[in-house]
Amino acid sequence: MPTVSNDEPALVPQEFAVRRRWLFPSALVHELDPGARASGRRPRRTARDWAVDISSFLLAVVLGLAAAHSLSQEPGLPHSLAALDRTLGGLACVALWLRRRWPVALAVAMVPVGLLSNTAGGAAMVVLFTLAVHRPFRDVAWIGGADLALIPLFYWLRPDPELPYAGVVAFTVLLTVSVIGWGMFVRSKRQLMLSLRDRARRAETEALLRAERAQQLAREAIAREMHDVLAHRLTLLSVHAGALEFRPDAPQEEVARAAGVIRESAHEALQDLREIIGVLRAGDPDDAAGGRPQPTLAAVDALVAESREAGMKVTLDHRVADPAAVPASVGRTAYRIAQEALTNARKHAPGTEVTVQVSGAPGTGLTITVRNPAPAPDVPPVPGSGQGLIGLTERATLAGGRLEHQVTADGGFEVRGWLPWGGG
Repeated sequence: MPTVSNDEPALVPQEFAVRRRWLFPSALVHELDPGARASGRRPRRTARDWAVDISSFLLAVVLGLAAAHSLSQEPGLPHSLAALDRTLGGLACVALWLRRRWPVALAVAMVPVGLLSNTAGGAAMVVLFTLAVHRPFRDVAWIGGADLALIPLFYWLRPDPELPYAGVVAFTVLLTVSVIGWGMFVRSKRQLMLSLRDRARRAETEALLRAERAQQLAREAIAREMHDVLAHRLTLLSVHAGALEFRPDAPQEEVARAAGVIRESAHEALQDLREIIGVLRAGDPDDAAGGRPQPTLAAVDALVAESREAGMKVTLDHRVADPAAVPASVGRTAYRIAQEALTNARKHAPGTEVTVQVSGAPGTGLTITVRNPAPAPDVPPVPGSGQGLIGLTERATLAGGRLEHQVTADGGFEVRGWLPWGGG
């Protein structure tokens, strides 16, 4: 695998072609450079183009001079026709500098020129190669077919003094087909590079879309986390603030106790908010670095104790022998289920006795159930959006488990979650 120095970032093939443009044909660089395509300007010749053009011109001149030397050996060739042959050959060599701009027009013009001039044969081959490189097969088939059809006619009108007619025709046809095939091969390589460029661009776009989707899912997860965490704290604040509002004549000890709970709940809510903001900045929902440790199953006891201090009647039936053995992600999800269920019970069924049951073992999974009876008839219904339970259902599903919630036969409510706990 190639290494990349620290001084220069790694380049994708497209950037490499644009920055090292002298190594590539101008047409390919023009296709790979979005800025050049948007400007609409013709691509400028690169150093490679100049080298190829000069080499092609010199090759056509050498072949033209060799053909011009052989004109003197053709019997019965008029001097005027020999002069016309050499003139057309020279003009064809000069016209090679226009082959990149007008490949089709120049190739069409070379068809009659090649029939009249033997010295233009080298230039005609170069033009035909350029046509095969830059134009689709339809143009190449028509013009190349016309050249191939005129080869027997050319050697019938001007036979070679040294080679037999069939041999020279077969050799010229084979040479012409080879030049066309070579040009089409070069064109296919360039199209392959452009196709790979497009595929890489699509892959990059898809990767960006996946990254945006992952970011969106992470933000949704953080939003659910914020709901689960803050709803519990703010409900405690609301309960105790409401008690102070409706009991202004309460004893000073109860007022001080309620104020302490409000202060502690506000402090805990602020800590939770800082923790979530820290996770958001870190970009990893499971990374608690810089914040408080994430809650686990062992923290359910503290959660129940906190709810009791807030005035709730909560019965905890904890049947897990070693809560610390529960995986962190499973324990955290179970904690959030209990937290959301207790919050909902406090909002919708105040004053009732809530039962929290936790059971499970490695290999069978972890089950957490929260039940509350029907609220008192004089308790006004509290509207709810149900977003907390939706978020918990998604959280449990992502953890490989499930969450069920339903109204019980006595009018109460039950939340039951099951989470996988692999065998140790």
